[in-house]
Amino acid sequence: FAERALAAVGRGSRKEYGRLFDSADVWREGRLDWARLASFLLLELREKEARSRATAVPRWGPLRGLPSLHRDTIQQVAALRSSSRYLSVSKEGTLGVWSDELILLKSHRVSTDSVKPRDLWVTAMAVLHNVHKVAVSFTSKEICFFDLLSKQELSCQYKVQGLRHAAVSLHYWCDPRNPDGGVLSFGDLGGQVSAICFRTAQISLFEKAGAGAGPDAVVVIKWAELVQGQHGCCYALGHRAHDGDWVRRVKFLGNLEAFVSCTTGGENSMAVAWREQEATPLRVTAARIEGGASDLDYHVGLNLIATAGLDGRVLLWNPYVVSKPVGVLQGHATGVLAVHFLSGRKQLVSFSKDQVLRVWDVHHQLCVQRVAAIFPKSRECRTLLLFHEERGRLFLTFNALLTVLEAGKEAERRVTSHAHAVTCVLYNSFLKQVISSDAGSTVTYWLVDTGQKVKQFTRCHGNAEISAMALDDTQTRLFTGGTDGLVKVWDFNGHCHHKLDAGQTRAVDILQILVLKRMVLVLGWSRTLTVFWPSSFAQCSAPSSEWTGGSTHRDHILCAAFLPPQTLVTGSYDFTSIMVWNSSTGNILRKLEPNDTPRLHCRSGQFLYPPPPTPLCLRSGIVDMRVVGSNAGILCDLPLFCGLLSGGADLVSCGGSGLVRFWNTKQGCLLAQFVAHRGSASITMTADEGGRYLVTGDMDGEVKVWDVQNYCVCPGQAAIDHAPNLLSCSRPHNDCVTHLETCSRGGRLLLLSASADCRVALGLPTGAPVGTFGQVTLRRVTHRSELRTCFSCSTSLSMSCTLGRSYQERRGLGMNDIRLPRGGERHGSLGEMLCVSPSCERKSRVLLLLLVTFLTSVCSPPPDSPGMFSSLRIEDLASVGEFTKPDFMINPHLYFGDRWDSALTPHVPCRLAAVKAAFDERSLFPRNILQLEERQGRLDHKREAQVKKNVGRRVAR
Repeated sequence: FAERALAAVGRGSRKEYGRLFDSADVWREGRLDWARLASFLLLELREKEARSRATAVPRWGPLRGLPSLHRDTIQQVAALRSSSRYLSVSKEGTLGVWSDELILLKSHRVSTDSVKPRDLWVTAMAVLHNVHKVAVSFTSKEICFFDLLSKQELSCQYKVQGLRHAAVSLHYWCDPRNPDGGVLSFGDLGGQVSAICFRTAQISLFEKAGAGAGPDAVVVIKWAELVQGQHGCCYALGHRAHDGDWVRRVKFLGNLEAFVSCTTGGENSMAVAWREQEATPLRVTAARIEGGASDLDYHVGLNLIATAGLDGRVLLWNPYVVSKPVGVLQGHATGVLAVHFLSGRKQLVSFSKDQVLRVWDVHHQLCVQRVAAIFPKSRECRTLLLFHEERGRLFLTFNALLTVLEAGKEAERRVTSHAHAVTCVLYNSFLKQVISSDAGSTVTYWLVDTGQKVKQFTRCHGNAEISAMALDDTQTRLFTGGTDGLVKVWDFNGHCHHKLDAGQTRAVDILQILVLKRMVLVLGWSRTLTVFWPSSFAQCSAPSSEWTGGSTHRDHILCAAFLPPQTLVTGSYDFTSIMVWNSSTGNILRKLEPNDTPRLHCRSGQFLYPPPPTPLCLRSGIVDMRVVGSNAGILCDLPLFCGLLSGGADLVSCGGSGLVRFWNTKQGCLLAQFVAHRGSASITMTADEGGRYLVTGDMDGEVKVWDVQNYCVCPGQAAIDHAPNLLSCSRPHNDCVTHLETCSRGGRLLLLSASADCRVALGLPTGAPVGTFGQVTLRRVTHRSELRTCFSCSTSLSMSCTLGRSYQERRGLGMNDIRLPRGGERHGSLGEMLCVSPSCERKSRVLLLLLVTFLTSVCSPPPDSPGMFSSLRIEDLASVGEFTKPDFMINPHLYFGDRWDSALTPHVPCRLAAVKAAFDERSLFPRNILQLEERQGRLDHKREAQVKKNVGRRVAR
């Protein structure tokens, strides 16, 4: 093994390869196969990447203060997972909605009619992500649930009243495997920790009182009813382990089925309550912290609880054993106010009363960064910490001031196709090129055979994001739509021929451009379609007209699909509206709606929680879009031979909650529905031209390929709910998939995927990665048949399979993440997962690349590593030769002559003469200091005499 590896790699030594063999051969069998060696190398590189990320110090930018919105203390800051927005709420009841650019979008007033507004304070807030609601607690001893899908103002849907004490800390957890499951935990002023465990969250949080109540009526729930179990939708739990102390922080740990809480009291400062069975008493274990704890946080990967101690220490706890902390982080001079884990880096951030922020390496229990002298000074302030992992933003609150520290981007160690998030990707079969756009208003052309960049056009829409792209029938004109409300028509030389003002001089979000033979449809921001006629394209700017069918939808139209010769289907934000039109006359043919669809009652106006502007495009009737918070998100029409003549499915829709539905537009009925990505807020999809494969992508970067060739061919009495055959499941991206596209090259079907991680990836339907557009070192393809080996077996494997560098960024890739079907059998190791073909030549190439990457990372680490030990270098000292004295030391008389014999040093007297003091205290110190010291001495003398006198009197008595 050592000899062959040395000959193949060309670097290293036989001894190093021997150590590698001994490390990989854990069973001591004396032999290694491909699977074991590849798995060992990948795991070693993954651990090295994790260690380097843990020791990397965040590079914070300047402290940025957001516009002053709140007049009183900020009680909570939260990030919305699906829309890249932030919420902040203050004590007086002002709730602010902030955009991804940290611009204040709007503010709302949250209150309840139980007490007067002047006597009402907001105490805490929690976001219910899976049901798009927010829970707010008040000093009136009630918790109100507001709907985030409301448009103009927040509408209160539920009220939980009758609490014994006011809740001061809220936390919500939703089950990623079961969207209907959720736990709302809260702690109150009396030391009570309670929880509401939901069973059917997406259907209804609580049972409604009666059938006669209107759709906008507020449902009032008494806490006593929940404790007694009168609601089938949920049940209540609780404990009183804190003995009347305020509960400063409470969290539910879903992976442990436990509640953890802390108080500033000396006894039972931290409590861990375990939920063993449904609606049974909790098993509580408590720990005592000297001085109490003001905050806590939990890290899922490390399984550690961190508490912020008022004695200046940050303690790390094992949740199973709380008798003694497993780690102590010391360094703060005053009490710690808040702690927060940086999950991706495995680091901890703490903030103390003396306005000092510290970043800790949890593994080594060392402080790797100290930030001070940049925060506003205040004697008494309430400070909260929130770190948004996706954007690298650390939010800090100082009473009514909301500030943010943004971490600078680390040195880019993975291949990216764009500098900004990729919004759309198309394939031009005429030029054999891939076209992609990003949020920075840049359009790039790529060669599909080599992945090389051909041309790039910047600032196509100025500073506005390109949110939609489409090609005409001849594939010689490119239509781009931006968030500035303009649609531009380009040629492939970068010349803009036409500007179509779809927003009527307003900045609107264009979500899709549908190019037909006689018209161009633009949609996304209104309940109607905007139509442009190609006959009016003689001038640079063409006028727009409204759709003749009018505004039939109840909400904004988000997607559309066209089925020749004249069938047009549109879907809106409201799931109840999927309309089938006659494109020639503008008349409605039928309406598609499942019987069990919940209706959303929304008021008119702008969305508080709208779908983000994401890529949309159409090619041969394929529409791709990403929608948050709706169920009718993507419409995709299948070819006619898929069963249209026999009553089969010819339309597919998908969107919120990972649900995919198959329809028949002729009969207007639902044929099948299934959950493609369980636990995902929204998904995107596409289909190939032959209608054999359906490709779906979710917000975690996962892409699935389904075989739908024989799915829903014959209609039945009822809609089927089983999923089609899953061909592959891969994770080519580490962020949400924004657009999917298919293309055929060399007789092979290829998958194009764009993501918010700034990459455009190319893969096969089997789930095997081909490469990432933009990588530098690519082997040029001379034949089309070599396309499948262009990326995966050359140096691009380090980009697509993330060997060492981006492997950790793919959030722990495992065997369950990528399935490569081969003979109906799933592979069982990482080595088999990377093998696209069973050929030995392919394996040897991949193994060679693995060895080179491993040896490069181990033997020659990067010199500019940002770790805290990067400046240390340990190496063997150079051998020192025999030291020879110079000639002037051996023969000094030849160089100094007679001077060498004379005494060169001055004469030192044998006895030092007594030196009289030239200075005294009066000449050394100022007069006022001497007088002050003299007065202090007299006072001390009087006090001492008085004490002696008093002692003498007591003895005499």
